[in-house]
Amino acid sequence: MTLIDGRVDLTDGELAELNDEFDSWSATRIIRWAVETFSPHLAMTASMTDAVLIDLATKVDPGLEVIFIDTGYHFPETLETVEAVRRHYGLNLKMMTVARQEEALWEADPESCCSAVKVGQLDRALAGKLAWMSGLRRVEAASRGSAPIVARDLRGLVKVNPIANWTDQDVEGYIRDHAIIVNPLTRQGYPSIGCMPCTTPVAPGEDPRAGRWRGSDRTECGLHV
Repeated sequence: MTLIDGRVDLTDGELAELNDEFDSWSATRIIRWAVETFSPHLAMTASMTDAVLIDLATKVDPGLEVIFIDTGYHFPETLETVEAVRRHYGLNLKMMTVARQEEALWEADPESCCSAVKVGQLDRALAGKLAWMSGLRRVEAASRGSAPIVARDLRGLVKVNPIANWTDQDVEGYIRDHAIIVNPLTRQGYPSIGCMPCTTPVAPGEDPRAGRWRGSDRTECGLHV
């Protein structure tokens, strides 16, 4: 690990070593490392399915920047959850809003909608950052089964997934023990919540992300690739 212009520069080899080490660390300890290493050039994203990672992160750094991408296509319940979480934690919330289109992009060009709306806005939000955190977990889908706790993303930024190795039981227990705010849709058959036009309820026994882009080959929006 070296310093360039006063900033931390980690090699891919060092990141791989840290990733192995972090598997035995608590989420709080991982978040503290990220804050101490990269702040103030650190942010975290939130989908507002629940506030588990927000609760963990703001206990380490109450002023941590939290990014939410308002695509214009969210469920009302999701936007209500955003406001409830913002008020509860006094979040340093950065809302990335997408300009209205004359024709809804998810109808006009569904294959490009996620990249144009979500990925493009995240690129803007992360400009000037060195690292970011997300609540991605390995058990959420087969496509995430080998998700690292820390690695370099396609932008060249360090991406930290502090709860990557948490099970569903870990999340449920934390929500119960800490009275965490959750999106009400999670109790209505939506274990994974995206935009309203491309998210459907999930039947018992289905993959938790089966309701995302149902009927298509898409499994990820591109934010975590």
